[in-house]
Amino acid sequence: MDLRTTRNIGIMAHIDAGKTTTTERILYFSGKTYKIGEVDDGEATMDWMEQEQERGITITSAATTTFWRGHQVNIIDTPGHVDFTAEVERSLRVLDGAVAVFCAVGGVEPQSETVWHQADRYQVPRVAYVNKMDRLGADFDAVLDDMRRKLGARPVAVNAPIGREGGFEGVIDLVAMEELRWSEDGHEIARSPISEALASEARARREELIDALSAESDAVTDLFLKGEEVPADLLRAELRRACVARRLVPALCGASRRNVGVQPLLDAVVDYLPAPDEVPPARAHNPKKEEDVEVPCDPSKLPLGLVFKVQHDREAGPLCFVRMYSGSLRNASTAYNVNKKKRERITRLLRMHANKSEPMDEVAAGDIAVIVGMKAAQTGDTIGTEGWQVLLEKMHFPEPVITIAIEPETLSDREKLKESLEVLGKEDPTFTTRENEETGQIVISGMGELHLDILVTRIVREFKIKARQGNPQVSYRESISKAVTHTETYEKTVTGKEARARLTIKAEPRPRGSGNSYVKAVRAPQVPDEILDAVERGFQSAFGSGIQFGYPAVDVGISLTGIEYDELTASPFAYEACANMAFDAACRAAGPVMLEPVMKVDIVSPKDFLGEVMSLVSQRGGIIHGSESKHSVETVHAEAPLVAMFGFTTSLRSVSQGRASFSMEFSHFEPKRQ
Repeated sequence: MDLRTTRNIGIMAHIDAGKTTTTERILYFSGKTYKIGEVDDGEATMDWMEQEQERGITITSAATTTFWRGHQVNIIDTPGHVDFTAEVERSLRVLDGAVAVFCAVGGVEPQSETVWHQADRYQVPRVAYVNKMDRLGADFDAVLDDMRRKLGARPVAVNAPIGREGGFEGVIDLVAMEELRWSEDGHEIARSPISEALASEARARREELIDALSAESDAVTDLFLKGEEVPADLLRAELRRACVARRLVPALCGASRRNVGVQPLLDAVVDYLPAPDEVPPARAHNPKKEEDVEVPCDPSKLPLGLVFKVQHDREAGPLCFVRMYSGSLRNASTAYNVNKKKRERITRLLRMHANKSEPMDEVAAGDIAVIVGMKAAQTGDTIGTEGWQVLLEKMHFPEPVITIAIEPETLSDREKLKESLEVLGKEDPTFTTRENEETGQIVISGMGELHLDILVTRIVREFKIKARQGNPQVSYRESISKAVTHTETYEKTVTGKEARARLTIKAEPRPRGSGNSYVKAVRAPQVPDEILDAVERGFQSAFGSGIQFGYPAVDVGISLTGIEYDELTASPFAYEACANMAFDAACRAAGPVMLEPVMKVDIVSPKDFLGEVMSLVSQRGGIIHGSESKHSVETVHAEAPLVAMFGFTTSLRSVSQGRASFSMEFSHFEPKRQ
């Protein structure tokens, strides 16, 4: 494996922009598959899960490897539905580049913005691919304008459409300045000089490309000012530098379903997206020295990799998807899990192709593979050696906002249900499960109704457990509205020994979305560390158990302002219990408030039904922030409490004759409306 000829890329987009269709063509034209799998027929290679094939959507990110022009291209096809945003998050965390697919009619859609900002957070260079150029209302330039306006991106067209909608024939390559037209099956590409009819448009677009590049490159500027022709090789080299530095986004167009435009996209991946050693070194934290270190991509150094996904296999057990950042790991060796502080055996190394695999002898820095045999590893764990114990930056996942109760039909299935929920929880960091102490019910939480519906279906089908589910419930939070100072004393005699603790704390509200905090605001040199640790443990567990209603507390700041200590009566247990009681009493006196999740809602509706759709949102207590017009449709931007959005799909279909659709994602928590 050569780092210079390796590309780790993700395909990301809004639902229905054509990610999986484009990935299928990439695999077919690069020779990885012998036939094209269509999403609509349920035969897409990358949508291998039974439910993906039934529903026609991508649920889990699938990895594969193909080859193009002597380059190894590791591809991860990510979901577009907002309920599976964690799949996109963990894929982008380990990728070096991405292909952002946009629908030529819809342009920048709500989920396109979400995935774009996720890629910004992980500083991932991108190329843009405007798909569905053959559809009614397709407009390449409007999509590029949308990208500038909504994403703050700087797209530059490297090819342009010949014709549009039903008359879409092919593309103009603005770098090589030639026309490309495809045969019916997409294999044959006819290249020809630019015709007179298209010459003026092609020259104008090439000037735009050179103009954008001249702001980034002195070499291009010099030739441009001298009035000389800029060679294609120089354009590609400078465009690559600007793309890797995330200053420009090369934009291409095509119609994947008609096999048009896929090979130039593969060329763009090789020409413009970075190799693993061209991106900035990964950052890691050394907990012993309390310092950050850089991890250069070098196969000869000590091994270090990140487990970014865990997938359960009924026969092999957990499959751990690992991106290597340094060094290499060999088959049938051991690796050290830095997070869990334990050695794990690597029984097999695999290269994945969706749900199929082939064995590997070694995985080196810059590559992605699957390790079989690691029992304790979870998403976000760092694996390496005991000689270099550093932690790679962890991934951040959104909080689950919707909850349902689930119970097995027979008591004997209860343990099997718990085991299956534990497996699903390891696979999906946004899926949580707990047992309600008062009712004995098993409660599961996730990102949305579709997310939980798919997980429950998996429990029934994959794990063969008959289970019933309750109606969805909102996952509320609690907070406080004013600052309170409180002193708490704990006194108890346990087995004839007196245990006593006394703490003074200040509880105060923090800004919404800033999270909880605990600060030791008192100097206590005489108090042992184990007592202070027990106090902190008490507060941390109290945050999770809530204030009045048992929902987790958020945006609460606790400051320890006083502590009395007597070594004769002190015990860690007493101080932990005292901290718990102090939190409870202080927060109950601090004006507790219940917070409900508010969702960001985007509705796409035909113009004829705009009034009815807006009225429906208002009836459910939603606030409309505005709307924008596109070809024959209106996109309404609103926010509404999650509790009011249950059953919204049915109501929306009834007022729009089934022609409107919506997507929603968690926005923020705010005090519950009475």
